[in-house]
Amino acid sequence: MTAHKLHRHDDHSDCSCVADITRSALQLQQQHPERVIYQSSMMSALLSGVYEGNTTMADLLKHGDFGLGTFNHLDGELIAFNSNIFQLRGDGTARRARPEQKTPFAVMTFFNPTNEYHLDKPHSRDEIHQIIDDVIASNNTFCALRIDGVFSRVDTRTVPEQHRPYKPMLEAIEAQPTFHIENSAGVLIGFLTPEYMQGINVAGYHEHFINRERSSGGHVLDYQLESGVLTFGTVDKLLIDFPTDSDFMQADLSPENLDDAIRTVES
Repeated sequence: MTAHKLHRHDDHSDCSCVADITRSALQLQQQHPERVIYQSSMMSALLSGVYEGNTTMADLLKHGDFGLGTFNHLDGELIAFNSNIFQLRGDGTARRARPEQKTPFAVMTFFNPTNEYHLDKPHSRDEIHQIIDDVIASNNTFCALRIDGVFSRVDTRTVPEQHRPYKPMLEAIEAQPTFHIENSAGVLIGFLTPEYMQGINVAGYHEHFINRERSSGGHVLDYQLESGVLTFGTVDKLLIDFPTDSDFMQADLSPENLDDAIRTVES
């Protein structure tokens, strides 16, 4: 048996040890941050006309630096990256969102890509998605993606601001304008969501675009990338913040045509 001599540490050495452990823990956290999607409300609520929420832009930035969604009254599309949030409005213009503005639906994460592709020849939207699908090789995981590049074409739409009494989203989009942005550099961000999450989120690829001048953009219908950098990474966890207001409590969140309706409003 080996005898061990116990040493008494003074307060200074204890503090040093704790500080070292804290520094190591912070370094580990920075190297391997937890990948979490924060979601305010659900897509099925938005589809049913729940167009007002209490989550502010400042609240969203506590949960991520990257994401998309919409604004209260369905007043345009939301795009967030590098901790900046922009409002893509119904007339095709864009502006920086104010911290106090609110959202009825948004999806945020701290963007932590694990894959990067430098693309020096044209790629269609389907070809971009195929690159991601081949790497992920699973239909059951979330993924966040970003493209910084030059686009020969980006087709977008934005739903115009709504007023009470609110129409269901299928009716609201009947008046939505579409835009065809040509030969524009910009940022496209999005999420890939598994099919089993349809209604809670938007299954498949959901993407928003804003040009380099931050003056125009919208919900992406299609695009052609000329050249750029594609970055993406999977996400491990989903956190949903459910509303408690009467609009949400009384909404029909599981209509019979849910899947068809979401595909209609998002395509």
